[in-house]
Amino acid sequence: MRTDDKLPRTEERPNDLARPRMTRIRFWLLGSTLAVYAATVIGVLTTSWLVKLDWQVMLFRPYKQWPEFHTFLDYFVVLGQRGPTAVAVAAWLGWCCWRQRTLRPLLALGTSLLLLNITVGAAKLGMGRLGPHYATTVGSNEMWLGGDIFPSGHTANAVVTWGVLAYLATTPQARRVASVIAAIFALGVGMTTVYLGTHWVSDVLLGWAAGLLVLLALPWLEPAMARAEPPLLAVWHWLRTRVTSGRILVPAPVPAASPLVGAVATPRSAQDDELPAREPVSVGGRGPARASEGRPHHAPRPHTARSERTPVTPTGSRRPPHSDRVPRTAAPVGPATGRGAGG
Repeated sequence: MRTDDKLPRTEERPNDLARPRMTRIRFWLLGSTLAVYAATVIGVLTTSWLVKLDWQVMLFRPYKQWPEFHTFLDYFVVLGQRGPTAVAVAAWLGWCCWRQRTLRPLLALGTSLLLLNITVGAAKLGMGRLGPHYATTVGSNEMWLGGDIFPSGHTANAVVTWGVLAYLATTPQARRVASVIAAIFALGVGMTTVYLGTHWVSDVLLGWAAGLLVLLALPWLEPAMARAEPPLLAVWHWLRTRVTSGRILVPAPVPAASPLVGAVATPRSAQDDELPAREPVSVGGRGPARASEGRPHHAPRPHTARSERTPVTPTGSRRPPHSDRVPRTAAPVGPATGRGAGG
């Protein structure tokens, strides 16, 4: 027998200590939350005192009673929107996954949001309740009229998204602190939707119950998440290896090397600086070949210094041409016929 088999279970898998289990307290909480969920639905369907409370709060219009809080609560309610909260929490849990070398935090978040969308979405579409701003009859429950606000999605999402952080806490103290913060966010978002008039009070009560049911049911889904983690890790490593190997196999474009790069400098001889000799070329085969005007065959011409050159102005030349210059075929520009005459 190996020495590892003699260790207790808590020492074989220390990470299992951080995973919540279905204890007796959890079963009691789950049953109580289910009872609240059912009582809320029945109270709305039967148009009980709960519906009367909905109408009293709606007609009270809290957003008109305390308008100074309206701007702040417009931003605070974003803590219950699924998109921004999911991105923020997923970024934090992604870092936790990298640090712990496990996908469990992200799997827990994804599983809880998937379960929330299925359960809350089905209840919304099934009961079709209209919101306070679209109510048609005073005192009615506004059920099966094509709405989608019962239960409150903002409230349920706030419970689940922030509650997952408490669910994944690795120490009891961190779990207590995260639970308090998640409760404050969930209660605040639910009451804010009532203040803004976007939800009934019963919508918020059912949203709290729906989100808490998802969190309480997560321990039952831990085995499924544990089975899904190795294949997902294998796919991740395969993709990472594929990308890395692709970068290694594909060579980067090499810039054209300079002629002097990598070459041994050799001394240049005097013949390298000379131009090649040009042969005489005849034009059309008629007449003798005319020598090229290349440097080796053409006689050197007298060089005129820049100070000795004739300046050219719009009125023409002020100095007579040099005697060694060959006259042009056209008539020279003189004082009588050129542009210098001013005519």
